[in-house]
Amino acid sequence: MNWIILVVAGLFETGFAFCLGKAKESVGTTATMWMVGFFISLSISMTLLYKATQTLPIGTAYAVWTGIGAIGTVIVGILFFKEPAEFWRLFFLTTLIGSIIGLKMVSTH
Repeated sequence: MNWIILVVAGLFETGFAFCLGKAKESVGTTATMWMVGFFISLSISMTLLYKATQTLPIGTAYAVWTGIGAIGTVIVGILFFKEPAEFWRLFFLTTLIGSIIGLKMVSTH
């Protein structure tokens, strides 16, 4: 169950990065609302990360959490912020996914 909580925490990390990107593009009340979304996503992500680390090793949990957030943020950047989807970016994104899967497989919890 804590692995699922950790994955959801990583998705909320992607969510707060998305909100931050949208706030950067916005002005006034719209930017403020995106920042509210940023802080809500940040709070949920950190709370779930804390919950997951109650039974998972902190090093593994943190690496998986940041990896999921990084992968999600790159994908969001490509899809919503017109960031490049170049070969080497996608190649290293794939190696990051493999590393996260590897950490899950070697974890004793």
